Amino acid sequence: MTLTANWSYPTAVRFGAGRISEIADACAAAGIKKPLLVTDRGLAGMEITQKTLDLLDAAGLGRAVFSDVDPNPNEKNAAAGVQAFRDGGHDGVVAFGGGSGLDLGKLVAFLAGQTRPLWDFEDIGDWWTRADADAIAPIVAVPTTAGTGSEVGRASVITNSETEEKKIIFHPRILPSVVICDPELTVGMPPFITAGTGLDAFAHCVEAYCSPHYHPMSQGMALEGMRLVKEYLPRAYTDGSDLEARAHMMSAAAMGATAFQKGLGAIHALSHPIGAIYHTHHGTTNAVCMPAVLRFNRPAIEEIIAQAARYLGIDGGFDGFCAYVDALNDSFQVPKTLAALGIENPDIDRIVAGALSDPSTGGNPVKMTAENTRALLLEIV
Repeated sequence: MTLTANWSYPTAVRFGAGRISEIADACAAAGIKKPLLVTDRGLAGMEITQKTLDLLDAAGLGRAVFSDVDPNPNEKNAAAGVQAFRDGGHDGVVAFGGGSGLDLGKLVAFLAGQTRPLWDFEDIGDWWTRADADAIAPIVAVPTTAGTGSEVGRASVITNSETEEKKIIFHPRILPSVVICDPELTVGMPPFITAGTGLDAFAHCVEAYCSPHYHPMSQGMALEGMRLVKEYLPRAYTDGSDLEARAHMMSAAAMGATAFQKGLGAIHALSHPIGAIYHTHHGTTNAVCMPAVLRFNRPAIEEIIAQAARYLGIDGGFDGFCAYVDALNDSFQVPKTLAALGIENPDIDRIVAGALSDPSTGGNPVKMTAENTRALLLEIV
């Protein structure tokens, strides 16, 4: 089967190996004539990034790059990126990388034309309507990992460095105009990142599937996304050059991020404050939290998880699914506790407070309270 296609859900996606060669045409389609490529420090000097800049330069679009992006990007990174965008007279952004580069790139495009401060646009109520939509610069997104799915998302996750809280900035126009999903760009990911990002995609699918909100389209997408992770993440982990596995994982990432329009839940509600305070890898933190959250939600999800298990070819219903998740984590050497993740004596009160204020909490199938969230957290300490 040829894994090459053009999709238009939820935005224009050019999917297939080698399609980074279309980056200049993608910019033209988005109306960008002078792009700023935004990526993280680790990617800035890598061959895939330099090749992309060469392609832009050869097309007369320049080779401007901003890479002062932390693994959990914050408002300082955003301010510096906006300054680089304005100083360079850019008219659009190529958001390039994993979740950090994609989220920060989208945020730079969003903020560059605004006059209000960043936190005025936090995802609370209708705060997104405060933005001047016409001032949002166009975005071309190029993922280089298969996890967050931020390339097909309408939001950016940004850490408030002063309060050490992860916040979500939402606006419909943050959705990139064009996405290039080229699995060849993910071939160089080390096994640890392949596993962590892949488990992030899996967490998105599981939580979207379990969310009590009504969204059958997302439900189906989440279920098939789980199947792709089950079938292809072990292959991508074992052989990073397995292009078929890399392609299916790139699809699963985009599917998970599209599916969680239905909602997320306690996995992300916990991992967001943990990551913001202790700077852990997001996908790996999700994986650490998932077994305990499945047990926590059992009264509300036992039957639908049993249905998912049947679709995925997992015997044993809910318990079989949980055993599968444990075995999957073990196969990637995922720590079982926060202590094993390197977090000694975590601030329980602070994490619980952060979890209860996180937007993901509202999508959890079991209502989260201070008491039961504390008990849940203590299971993974």
